[in-house]
Amino acid sequence: MPASPPLPKTLPPSSGHRREILRLAVPAFGALIAEPLFLLADSAIVGHLGVAELAGVGLASAVLHTAVGLMVFLAYSTTPAVARAIGNGQLAKALAAGRDGIWLALLLGIVLAVAGFLAAGPLLDLMGARGEVHAFAVDYLRWSMPGLVAMLLIFAGTGVLRGLQDTRTPLVVAAAGFTLNIVLNLVLVYGLGWSVAGSAAGTSIAQWAMAAVYVLIVWRNARRHGVSLLPDWRGIRALTRVGSWLMLRTLSLRIAILATVMVVTAQGPVNLAAHQLAMTIFTFFAFALDALAIAAQALIGKELGAARPETARALTGTMTRWGLGFGALTGAVLAAAAPWAGALFTSDADVRAALTLALWVLAAGQPIAGYVFVLDGVLIGAGDARYLAIAGVVNLAVYVPLLLAVSWSGVAGGEGLLWLWAAFSLGYMAARALTLGLRARTDRWMVLGVL
Repeated sequence: MPASPPLPKTLPPSSGHRREILRLAVPAFGALIAEPLFLLADSAIVGHLGVAELAGVGLASAVLHTAVGLMVFLAYSTTPAVARAIGNGQLAKALAAGRDGIWLALLLGIVLAVAGFLAAGPLLDLMGARGEVHAFAVDYLRWSMPGLVAMLLIFAGTGVLRGLQDTRTPLVVAAAGFTLNIVLNLVLVYGLGWSVAGSAAGTSIAQWAMAAVYVLIVWRNARRHGVSLLPDWRGIRALTRVGSWLMLRTLSLRIAILATVMVVTAQGPVNLAAHQLAMTIFTFFAFALDALAIAAQALIGKELGAARPETARALTGTMTRWGLGFGALTGAVLAAAAPWAGALFTSDADVRAALTLALWVLAAGQPIAGYVFVLDGVLIGAGDARYLAIAGVVNLAVYVPLLLAVSWSGVAGGEGLLWLWAAFSLGYMAARALTLGLRARTDRWMVLGVL
């Protein structure tokens, strides 16, 4: 399809558009941080059990969230598909896409959970886990498998609601799920003495409670509007086609994170434990910044579905500026809190010292992250999945030599973790910013379809 005619690059959105961004982004912030809050709570509870327990949870979490992250297309392909249908006045089509996303999530979740349970030991062997760290990692990963199915259902359900321009309901569900997770983890880990297995089991139960709410909401809306509850395999295949590109995009991100974990594992358990805490905090702030990206997915999909590319361009400019500003703000907060943050998670002085250095580097990269996450959401909302996948591979090719340089340098201790996080938070994220920024300057992404 030929590119559309050049569009105004600086058309300012109305105050109504700004209110619409905030209406979606503010509740999305609360819902998005539910999963990192789960991780923060798990890390805080497990961290006081010991360094081996915390390191084991760190490795298991890296494997678990690789699987979960690859499946995020269940939300990222459903949101723009539903939003475009809503923008075009086709509510039944929107709900049918959501229903198909739920079925796809259930099928994929069952397959991945069974495979993950059986392969837990060998996978963690490949990650370099040994001794107590290996044992705790296997326990955490296997007890997390039931929750994996629930997480995929949550992805699909939230994707439907975001496409329907509803981010408040996911906020309510996330708040309830987080509260339940804290209570269950404290009871199972300390009350019953289940150690890291109790933490994973508590999180799985909370995730299933959340998934049940989402599935019920989607099912009730489908029945109310006369949409069959049975899956449409053509719709599922359409979601899978878009999802395959988004999966490649996400795979490149997860390979980058897993490669980082492999490098830090060789630096020893202290750096591995500190890295786990730093990555958990990074995830928390990433999801916070991603609130604007979720608003972008929903709004850009809706505006392009309604054939209003000029408004989509204007909204992109506004959200990009907000992403940079919010990134600078969160970076300043993180830099100030870095020397004391470690005390929340561990009493080990060496882990806390290494964590402080990593967090200062992470703080410096927050404005770049804000820019990256917003443009990522814009292009996902526009259905530009193929470009995102190709760009992800290019970014990974830039990052791997940086990782190898850190690994081969032989730098150890806190300095080694500092350089590792400089490669990730500054080098890798800068590569992502460049590839996304170049695409956003064109008009090609605005003439693409989602399904």
